[in-house]
Amino acid sequence: MNSGGYADVVSEALWDRSRCSVAGTLAVVGEKWSLLVLREAFLGVRRFADFQRVLGAPRAVLTDRLGTLVEQGILRRVPYQAQGERQRHEYRLTPKGIDLYPTLVALMQWGDRYLADGEDAPLELRHRDCGEPVHLALVCDAGHELSGAREVRPQARVRAD
Repeated sequence: MNSGGYADVVSEALWDRSRCSVAGTLAVVGEKWSLLVLREAFLGVRRFADFQRVLGAPRAVLTDRLGTLVEQGILRRVPYQAQGERQRHEYRLTPKGIDLYPTLVALMQWGDRYLADGEDAPLELRHRDCGEPVHLALVCDAGHELSGAREVRPQARVRAD
């Protein structure tokens, strides 16, 4: 019976799951503290002590997550020195890190929709220029806005060896 689902379109034989972009991305940022560090970086947090204060993450965990995000080129360490203090580093998003913004917005929108328990979302994103609320949309190259996965057909790419 053909259900018209995802498995019907992309067979296991055609798709090399060892190169799955979802799995690769999760290996880099798929841990709770990593995503929360990114959330705070997008909200303007840059310094270790500030990340620790707002997140409440254990020092060792935060050190590890920041190190991984720097190693992966998502954040960069930039030295700074307050007058009379030793040199320290702050963490700034790289272009690779900034490209993760839609991912965080998608997670936020999903949480607002399904976890809010009928309450208003704690944070609203608005366009700097016009002030209107911001939302993510699934759009094809022709400009059609899609309602979801049922309007998408996964297609395996053939590798040219």
